Amino acid sequence: MRPLASLVILLTSLALARPILAQEAAPRGGQAVLTPGDSIRIQVWRKPEFSGDFLIAPDGSISHPLYRSVRVAGVPFPTAEANIRRFLSGFEENPQFVMEPLVRIAVSGEVTRPMVFATRPETTVGEALARAGGANKDGARNRVRVIRFTSSGQQQVFRLDLENSSSTDFTVPVHSGDMIVVDRRKSFTKDILLPTLGVIGSIASVGLLIDRIGRGSR
Repeated sequence: MRPLASLVILLTSLALARPILAQEAAPRGGQAVLTPGDSIRIQVWRKPEFSGDFLIAPDGSISHPLYRSVRVAGVPFPTAEANIRRFLSGFEENPQFVMEPLVRIAVSGEVTRPMVFATRPETTVGEALARAGGANKDGARNRVRVIRFTSSGQQQVFRLDLENSSSTDFTVPVHSGDMIVVDRRKSFTKDILLPTLGVIGSIASVGLLIDRIGRGSR
């Protein structure tokens, strides 16, 4: 076999080879907390001035003149609720209220309606994706990424497979600041065949050029 033909076969095999990607484990466990930019819904019985949906300020307090001294970010939800109860106890002995944390997440990529929205922390990745209209015709439901930042600012990427309706990946809960990205579905023609033909064509052109130079030097 001529050296040029061997080189073409080798490079073609490399072009067709699919890389083996390490799959990260699904994001399980961990204590969910509110972070600045999230929201909190407070309903106080017979106290409309204390009720409403409020943003979390950069310092972790509630963005409302009456709640500025109440810290709710960066602490477990029960602790945040206890802080609110302690504050409201200054106005009545046994305050009756309901607190509902709302975490901010983003859904993007190959989805029908890319969006950023606030949702309850028990919302699952599958439910968040459904709220964005689900994957579009180019979306790969078996290649969904959850990009999450830790409290120290480190980025974690989890890969989920939502193609199988029985997969437990559907039940993964969201965390504050999560970015859910649906990757594009791979196409054999666009992603593998055409690039491979381009590589082969380039190699053939180089081979012909080398062959002509070799003949001309004889």
